[in-house]
Amino acid sequence: MRTHRGRLHGIGLAIMLWGVTLAPARAEITVGFINAVTGPASSLGLQYKRGLAAAPMQVGSETIKLITLDDQTDTTVAVKDARKLIEDSNIDILFSPPDSPSVFAIVPVSRDAKVPLVSLSTAAVPGEDGQWMITISQPLPLMLSADVEDMKKKGVKRLAYIGFGDAWGDAVYSALKPQADAAGIEIVAKESYARADTSVTAQALRMLAAKPDAVLTGGSGSPGATPHLALAQLGYKGVAYSTHAVINADFVRVGGASVQGVIAPAGPIAVADQLPQDNPIRGACETFKAAYQRANGDVAPDPFSAYAYDGWLVFLDAAKRALAVAKPGTPEFRTALRDALASTHDVVGTHAVYSFKPGERYGVDDRARVLVQLGKSGWTLLPR
Repeated sequence: MRTHRGRLHGIGLAIMLWGVTLAPARAEITVGFINAVTGPASSLGLQYKRGLAAAPMQVGSETIKLITLDDQTDTTVAVKDARKLIEDSNIDILFSPPDSPSVFAIVPVSRDAKVPLVSLSTAAVPGEDGQWMITISQPLPLMLSADVEDMKKKGVKRLAYIGFGDAWGDAVYSALKPQADAAGIEIVAKESYARADTSVTAQALRMLAAKPDAVLTGGSGSPGATPHLALAQLGYKGVAYSTHAVINADFVRVGGASVQGVIAPAGPIAVADQLPQDNPIRGACETFKAAYQRANGDVAPDPFSAYAYDGWLVFLDAAKRALAVAKPGTPEFRTALRDALASTHDVVGTHAVYSFKPGERYGVDDRARVLVQLGKSGWTLLPR
């Protein structure tokens, strides 16, 4: 009798285990995130991390697994990280690091593996080579047009430029030059420096020797303050411009008095409380701020954390549609996700209202750009 009961128990247990084995496992969307946890871009990487900490980790009934690797602000490491995430973790989508050179380095890896890439940095690859990527940050020509328009109003005729000696600095200059030419503004000096440089006195001396009416810097984060420090030490009192890449607390902290008065384009999040009440982006900023502070404590959000958050909003919107087509973890889902990203329509974020089209990398318009000036109380919205 005991043996008979034991056999029945064994059969029942086997049936239960068989049922568990055959029950379909719920799919999980896997996101790979390459971030600059260390290195010169780490001040921006910290903000990306904080921005994603505020983001929902579920879409519908599907959970999201986020895997983060540090690229050390090194393009070679970024490529290794991308391959590791794709080959070892079978990620469904890849989020980029904050520095443009690393983004450009991982684009071919993403393309060849047919894994969608969300670039949070201002980096875009045209044509077939970039068909698996979208870019969240505003395009440089759009942002720099705000600087050039202000220069025209102020009567600037001679401009000195200094930027990173890498893909970002080159991109800033390439976007600036044609707009300056069209506005009748001569670029009388063009200098560069490395992100890790602690002094650019020699470059600043050459800039001032050219007798500019204004200067424009093409850096980002805390290293973006280096030229401003050198120019201030040499007694420069003129107008100083930069890009949206310096709307960052570490830039303000490192630059101190030398960056007071800097004029730069920015996403609306930088001056959210100064936007009209009926602006839909203001509402998105308020929602983000509440989520950000729940996740990170009572600290103010940074525009770079907002890029990460906006990228996540666009991803969530696309994932909902892709899930109706295929299951995560499959090539079909990655293709559906890429197609959904490219057809995003009117996703309201903190920097912009995002709408993408197939073949286009950027999905923003003029609503993504304001002009601000740094003062003792922070960034102030300037009239357009």
